[in-house]
Amino acid sequence: MKSRYINYVEIGLIVILASIPLFSTFPYRVNIFLSWEGAYRMSNGEVPFRDFGLPMGGMYWAVPAIFFKLFGPAMITLVKAQVFLNILSGLAFRSILKSFKVSSAVRFSSILLFCLSYSFFNFWPWYNHTVIVYELVGLAFLLKALAEQAAKKQILLLVLAAFFTMCSFFTKQDAGALAVLISLAVAGLHSLQTRKWRPALIFGGTLFAIGLIVILYLSRYGFGYWFNHGQAPHSARISLMDIVQEFFIGSMWIKFYLFIIAIVLLLRFRTWKDFWTSKTDVLFLFLTIAILAEAAVFQVTSYTPPDNNIFFHSFAIAFILAQLSALPAFEPRKRLVFAVLTCGILLWWSNVYWRYIERVLDRAMPKKEQSIASAENVVNKQTYMIFPKDTVEIPLSEWTFSDLKSFKNIYMPAPTIDGMKRLLNMDIVKQKKDLSVLNMSELTPLAVEMPYKLEKGEHYPLWYHLGVGMFNKQAEMFEKNIADKKYDLVLFENIPTLNNFYPFRVRDSLKVHYQMVDSFFAPRRGDTKGMIEVYVR
Repeated sequence: MKSRYINYVEIGLIVILASIPLFSTFPYRVNIFLSWEGAYRMSNGEVPFRDFGLPMGGMYWAVPAIFFKLFGPAMITLVKAQVFLNILSGLAFRSILKSFKVSSAVRFSSILLFCLSYSFFNFWPWYNHTVIVYELVGLAFLLKALAEQAAKKQILLLVLAAFFTMCSFFTKQDAGALAVLISLAVAGLHSLQTRKWRPALIFGGTLFAIGLIVILYLSRYGFGYWFNHGQAPHSARISLMDIVQEFFIGSMWIKFYLFIIAIVLLLRFRTWKDFWTSKTDVLFLFLTIAILAEAAVFQVTSYTPPDNNIFFHSFAIAFILAQLSALPAFEPRKRLVFAVLTCGILLWWSNVYWRYIERVLDRAMPKKEQSIASAENVVNKQTYMIFPKDTVEIPLSEWTFSDLKSFKNIYMPAPTIDGMKRLLNMDIVKQKKDLSVLNMSELTPLAVEMPYKLEKGEHYPLWYHLGVGMFNKQAEMFEKNIADKKYDLVLFENIPTLNNFYPFRVRDSLKVHYQMVDSFFAPRRGDTKGMIEVYVR
């Protein structure tokens, strides 16, 4: 009964923390246009690399596309899809810990850490997160398969493990390739321990078969052109020197965990033989070290945002606590250990949830300005620096909601909303059927609101970042289309501080061949503010 109760609490924790965004509203998220348009295209039956090109894999949009079918192509639907992904990743991590027979106290605190450090603040689907979710699901199925005795069930679990691992690879190349290598190594190590090679061969063969089928199908289109990194026109993302340099100069948590793991192993095992005969601990250690290594590589190959790789915390802490809890001193005090671990995790990661508590406290107990009788200035932590006021920046507190269905529950700067209203009320938008539009802005849901047909083809880029999501070949195509006056209407987002996030050369062509009739603020803040410009023939 106690075991069942803990199971309910763990699953409830994962679901509740993941579901909190369902009851919130959100400011427009920078760059989330990419998640929306890919999901929208796939929900309409388009196939990556056949109907649009992109420098990663289409599995990133699989779950959001399904949710678009179920709930409609609104921005808030992306949040619902991410809730599902967060639940999926939490359950996968829990399954991994159960496969390693981690005690309930350590398992619960590690799940709490995973939710707080990796899931809780991920409200929007993003490829650097989704690729890890698929990897965790694949590892969960693989570890269950390796422990399974029934042959038919084991084969099914191995096939599922291979499928989700390849989903990771076809989401993003760097972490996806590492997911494949880690999974193969885990299966190989288990076979070495047990002298049973059948599971590893089935798993490896299924990985190969799935990859071959997908690549052979997509090779008829522009798959090789778009998906290859380090081959022209792409630039290499992997540099061994960068990885080594980042590890020794930074990576403080990764190095700290390696140090603590070494100490814990010395305390737990007297000899190498004692360690090797503990097969579960060997496999758990190997996976933990592999995850730490993946995090060290991932922080270099996928450097934005800077917290992409923090999934390693949960694995490292779970292994360290599992080894400590196995020491004789912990055995008689299980309830105390449970309480201390839970409180410790909550204290350690208080920055995640304190911001939400602070908002409530600020409303309940607003800060009062202290009156100063003398002429002395008061300098403290809140006032010791003077920041220049940005007269262009629109504070988040002044953002508001629009009436457009695609942007329901998403608030944006009022000038952005006013600009969209003016755009939708233009005569050419209201009167012309089969409107031809080039939308080089992050307001991609306008495809539903106007509406207009999206261009498609294996040559057509989903993402307009020159040198990352498209290349000179595509820029030349757009320049030719503009010179030929192909488009009735063009939206171009000019962001001067970002290097060709939308190609400057395309804007130069627009200045020659089209007329700018309006402009308004893009829904951005900080150093990457931009203007959305409206052009007609």
